[in-house]
Order: sequence, then C-alpha cells, then structure tokens
Amino acid sequence: MSRKSIEAMRDMKTKMTSHSSYFNCLHNAAEQFIVKRNGKTEIIAGYPWFNRWGRDTFIALPGLTLAINKPDLCKDIIDSMLSEMQNGLFPNIGTGETASYNSVDAPLWFFRTLQIYTSYTKSEKKIWKEYGEIIKGILNAYKKGALYNIKMLENGLIYAGGEGMALTWMDAIVNGVPVTPRTGCQVEINGLWYNALRFASEMAEYAKDKEFIDEWKELIINFPATFKETFWSKEKGYLADYVDGEYKNFQARPNMMIITSLPFCPISEKIKQLILKKCLEELLTERGIRTLSPNDPEYKGHYTGNQAERDSAYHQGTCWPWLLAPFADGMIAVFQKSAYPVLEKILFNFESCVKDYGMTSIAEVYDGDPPHRPNGCISQAWSVSALLYIKYLIEIGKKNLLTL
Repeated sequence: MSRKSIEAMRDMKTKMTSHSSYFNCLHNAAEQFIVKRNGKTEIIAGYPWFNRWGRDTFIALPGLTLAINKPDLCKDIIDSMLSEMQNGLFPNIGTGETASYNSVDAPLWFFRTLQIYTSYTKSEKKIWKEYGEIIKGILNAYKKGALYNIKMLENGLIYAGGEGMALTWMDAIVNGVPVTPRTGCQVEINGLWYNALRFASEMAEYAKDKEFIDEWKELIINFPATFKETFWSKEKGYLADYVDGEYKNFQARPNMMIITSLPFCPISEKIKQLILKKCLEELLTERGIRTLSPNDPEYKGHYTGNQAERDSAYHQGTCWPWLLAPFADGMIAVFQKSAYPVLEKILFNFESCVKDYGMTSIAEVYDGDPPHRPNGCISQAWSVSALLYIKYLIEIGKKNLLTL
C-alpha cells in the first residue's frame, strides 16, 4: 500500500466518530449511511444489501442529520432527491432508467421532513420561495392522479393501489402477491396528506400566496370530518388501517399511530390517546413496534425461514425500530412531560444491541415475540435514525423543562 493511501486511511479514521460509547456508535453508524456519488448526496437504506430507497431516505433524514446538528447535510440530501422527482413522485428504488416510482408515501414523507427541517432552521419565511413550486407540483399530481392509481377522491382522501400492487411501506411480495396490499385509502397516507396540505398552506401564508391558500382551503376545512367518518370506529376505539369502498380493515397495526405524530393531525386529542393506548398495550416492545397485534390470528411472532417465509412475517408482527420515531412524537404531543421517562427507557433498551448482530449499529427488524431476536439488515438507516431522533427529542424536552 502506498504512503498516500495510508495517509488517506488515517485521515478518514480521524474524521470518524469513535465507538467509545453507545451514542458514539449511533453517530458513527449515521455517518456510514451517507454517501456522495455522481454529484449527489444520498442515504444508503441498510447494510449489507440495500441501496438508496426514496421512502427510507425521507423517514431517516431527520435523525441522521438534524438530530446531530447537520442541517446543511439534510438540505443536500433533500435537493439530491428532488433532482430525480418525476410527475410528483420520488424513485422508490433504483436510479435513472432503472428507477421505480411505486411509493405512494415517499412524497408525503418529503413534506414531513421538510416540515421538521423548516422548524429546525427557522426558515419559514424562505421555504416557499425555494420549494413552493415543487410543493404545488406534488399536491397537484396527487389531485389529478399519478402512477399506480394514486389519486385524490372527490371527498379529498387519497386512494392508491390495485391488484398486485404494494405501494405503502408494508410492501412485501411473495410469489408475485403482496402480503399486505392495503389497496384503497390507507390511514397513514391520508394523515400525511392532511399534514402536507396544512404545512404547505402555512408556508404559503408566510409568502402571501393567496391563490394557493384559496385553492386548498375548503378541502383542508372539510378533511378532518371526512377522515373521521372514513376511518374511526367508536365501537372498536381505534382507526381502520385502510378503507376500500365499503370495506374497512381494522387489523391493529402501527400505521394509525403515525397519525398521532403529525403537527397537523385530522383527529381529536381523545382519539390520539386511544390510539397510543392501543399501541402501548399491543404493539410496543423493547425492540420496536410490532406491525400487527399479537391478538390477530394472522400475527407471526418470528421472522425466520426461507425468503418467502420471512417476507410473509415482515409486516405481520415483526418489530421495526423506525416506528419508534413517530411514536415518540405522538407520545410527546399527547402526554407531554410524562412521555419522556417512557422514551428514555426505550432509548436505553437498545444500548446492548450495538454489541450483538450488527456490531456498533442497529438491526433492521426484530422478532415480535420475546426475546425479540434481531434480523434483516445488520445496520439499518431508519433504525439508527429513530434512536438519534428520540435522543434529540429528550434533550429538547429537558431543555424546555429547565426554562419553564
């Protein structure tokens, strides 16, 4: 090896965060997901086999960048993704001619990430000037109709999917058949849609874009009532996972929990409390949040077997750490200071995980049943992101309590 190569390796080593503590391991892992290539800054979804994913990028961004005070990096990655947007959609996987745009939620997670970025940088007065046209383009694409039967219905709800399609994050397919197709109006998609509309309208107000505000005003006003009528069951005490015409699927999944995390939420505080109670009782574990309640006959408590068997369990009970980030936002929004002890316990439950499976990082998934064995990618971007984000929320919460 040449002297120049050795010096380059030493220089790289000095720039890397050490593995001397649990949180240093998380910081180091976060750095490893960021790559620069072809003039773009991207997030690798997970090691060793994932590449860049659009959905994962936006979900992981706040924790991998803003939570560790790297707002410029956050913006670089947002702008890199925007360079590949087509007809209001982001590539889910692949790039260029190999890109697939089969994600209904990636653009809506873009709005959520931009919302967090805007709040973090206090750039409300500048966002519309830079991103206003992009925001309008995405919203109009959903309104007029996009690929994969993604469209806004007359009542303002977003509908997506069809036979053989799996467009949400629950996208496992076995033998050409989606395990959880969720065709119709999905609960988290419509919550994210409402949040996107409200955020866009708020930014338009700063910019005094009256035409945009007037265009969407009526839909925004009517949306909460439509959402409740469509998804809420007073008898069951929680929201449907998805609705397709007269059919309503009430499997207890974490997708309804995502609604509670949003600053602009179409449901009441009481319903948010009931959803989080359901999550605390049936879905929350020490290693993440189950994708299906153990009380459901379709629940699979172990992610094991061949690929088809593993994919069949992927979203049928398997725990995902990434869901802890929206769970944390929801807990703080609803329970305020009493949420922090719960979140601290969750955060430190993972300390031992950096010493097993994927050393110094966090796994993609864990078994739904105890002892919650790790599996999937040995190092997953949105898993690491969720823990860094929770740590950030706890630090902000403690700082706010000290100033009261």
